Amino acid sequence: MSEDILINITPQETRVALILQGAVQELHIERTLSRGLAGNIYLGKVVRVLPGMQSAFIDIGLERAAFLHVADIWEARPHDGQNAPAIPIEKLLHDGQTVTVQVIKDPIGTKGARLSTQISIAGRMLVYLPQDKHIGISQRIENEAERELLRSKVQALLPPEEKGGFIIRTMAEDASDSDLQMDVEYLRKTWATIVKQSKTNPAPTLLHQDLSLAQRVLRDFVSDDTSTIQVDSRENFHMLQEFGAVYTPSVLTKLTHYRGERPLFDLYGVEEEIERALGRRVDLKSGGYLIVDQTEAMTTIDVNTGSFVNGRNFDDTIFKTNLEAAHAIARQLRLRNLGGIIILDFIDMESAEHRSAVLAELGRALNRDRTKISVSGFSTLGLVEMTRKRTRESLAHILCETCPACKGRGQVKTSRTVCYEILREVMREAKQFNPREFRILASQVVVDMFLEEESQHLAMLGDFIGKPISLQVQSDYQQEQYDIILM
Repeated sequence: MSEDILINITPQETRVALILQGAVQELHIERTLSRGLAGNIYLGKVVRVLPGMQSAFIDIGLERAAFLHVADIWEARPHDGQNAPAIPIEKLLHDGQTVTVQVIKDPIGTKGARLSTQISIAGRMLVYLPQDKHIGISQRIENEAERELLRSKVQALLPPEEKGGFIIRTMAEDASDSDLQMDVEYLRKTWATIVKQSKTNPAPTLLHQDLSLAQRVLRDFVSDDTSTIQVDSRENFHMLQEFGAVYTPSVLTKLTHYRGERPLFDLYGVEEEIERALGRRVDLKSGGYLIVDQTEAMTTIDVNTGSFVNGRNFDDTIFKTNLEAAHAIARQLRLRNLGGIIILDFIDMESAEHRSAVLAELGRALNRDRTKISVSGFSTLGLVEMTRKRTRESLAHILCETCPACKGRGQVKTSRTVCYEILREVMREAKQFNPREFRILASQVVVDMFLEEESQHLAMLGDFIGKPISLQVQSDYQQEQYDIILM
């Protein structure tokens, strides 16, 4: 199935959409003022070592200190023998020490960036591991003879003094020796520059920044299934041509400049898809639907039949809805970039054969996902538990913020509930103070409730405390906001 890649570039942000059979499968957004940090290499300074947690906080120049666990420290791992004990973090790091680190996870929510001291630099065909003299091969290259051929090819290209290793990416499967040689030279030169800067710059310093999103598209996203790569910015189209000519010459024939008057994302319906991806409900073609709820701890996806009744019997209807939902779930995970723990609540199926078929269909649908995924079978409660590696913010976290009215709860107290809270608060204040008047500052809807349906209760309270109670609308107050002024 052919895939189209759309790149929309403006001064403030770059957006990339992957289109398969007319439907948006993935959406990536990188904003100029908040570029992702994953892959960046820093010279950091140890702020605090925590032996009890076997971790340390590292200052790399961000708002929050980044987090480094002993498991991500290259020097702490046993390299000579499998039974050698790991070295504790307090013997490796001390407060004030400078250390070269790489971001492996962007800051997410209240969590700082996750770091590693094992450096890896990605190229088009290869990933360079300057500390690890090992040649690994992508698991997606399954032919054993091809794996051995690639390993020997790369080994032959390395200079005798090379102390590092490489991981051979899927892109290298049909690469020529010259392509591999170019990647090796580029990666070794990049690492030499990083080492030189780490010796001359003070901490914290950014030593190496990963490629921009548009450049990473040419390096990482393009496959044999990619039909076209359309860019709507002439200036960036020429920049990508120059980048591609050096690092990804094989994709240049697919790169085109979109010159249409209609915006590129509008033409393919991407803008509407973004709006739908921010909602809870995802409608299925059959009439069923998904409900997607994203929380700090996990994401839950609930499958419902809705109006779908097209089946020989009720079990058949449920089975067909779950099969369609499996494909929709895989697409939503990629589109929304949902990560962490994910719980799937398919409609209950009595047949073990149906459950196995739905799991198999889900597995096939998830095969196109470039992110590491682990799926378990149905639990005793009939739920499917899965995890999807989280390396960057989800679409909702990039585009949205917590609602100021509900503070992220997803609901607000009714105006009547707020009225009763205010009445109780006035009663408490009247027992402690003796003002000549109580003035209630609240939103329009709460004041209207007091003037209409709750006017009797307000009058009864005024008579009980023997003080006048006045109302004042504050147009900038949310429904739950109020103040009581003692006059």
